[in-house]
Amino acid sequence: MSNHSPVAPDQWHADRLDLPAYLRRVGLDEPPAATARTLAALHRAHLAAIPFENLDVILGRGVAVDLDAVQDKLVARRRGGYCYEHATLFAAVLDRLGFRVDRLLARTGEPLEHPRPRGHMVLKVAVGGERWLADVGFGSGLLAPLPLAATGPHRQGAWTYELVRGPDSAWRLREHDGAEWTTIQTFTEEPQYFVDIDGANYQTSTHPNSPFVQRPVVVRKDDTSVRRLIGREFSVDRPGHPAQRRTLTDREYADGLRAELGTALSADEIAALVAATATTPDREAAR
Repeated sequence: MSNHSPVAPDQWHADRLDLPAYLRRVGLDEPPAATARTLAALHRAHLAAIPFENLDVILGRGVAVDLDAVQDKLVARRRGGYCYEHATLFAAVLDRLGFRVDRLLARTGEPLEHPRPRGHMVLKVAVGGERWLADVGFGSGLLAPLPLAATGPHRQGAWTYELVRGPDSAWRLREHDGAEWTTIQTFTEEPQYFVDIDGANYQTSTHPNSPFVQRPVVVRKDDTSVRRLIGREFSVDRPGHPAQRRTLTDREYADGLRAELGTALSADEIAALVAATATTPDREAAR
């Protein structure tokens, strides 16, 4: 648990985490020491192994964010998840390894231009006198933790990020696309309770205006590209290059879920998702 946070010490239940199983899931052999280098390595290993996806919402199952449910899904069943699931699991791992962790809620975008609810979960991590922003659940966001300070641009693979304070004193995580800076998240450092995360997850997974209720979203990111499957559109984005986009047929959609995006789904689940994303009678015709 976080050694400095005022929240109740047992609400996250990190003692229930099967740490060896998680480490196997992300391709590591043994528990590492709690250092900044370990934090960065874990962050990248988690992103490489576990996809971002909202498919249980589209399948009508909903999303639970207690640790038991999250590790059963993302670790034991080798599925992916969205921000609350990723961050809940990663925070428990960091707790068990001896990092000091606070769970935070962020808004996407710039609230002074277009306010959105606090619908994204990030982590503040302290180790060795340093503070870091960790975020393994944004899909197309950070590849590695970012120093939680206004220290200028940081290059991560093909992307550049920075943290700045806004006029309301909240942090802005900004991304540079080669032409301009865009605020992708806004957050404060107020630690959240489990009930806050649970409530935000309920809103995100059930509200009709939530983008995660309306269509499937699967995202994988590495040092050079972001691959997205949103509804039936598959895209590959590489900074400095034109985006590649195409609409998938039924067969391509099923193959993309398995091979291209690495989702661990049964044949019945894939068939249900194919049906849920059908928009025309001739679904095998490329559009």
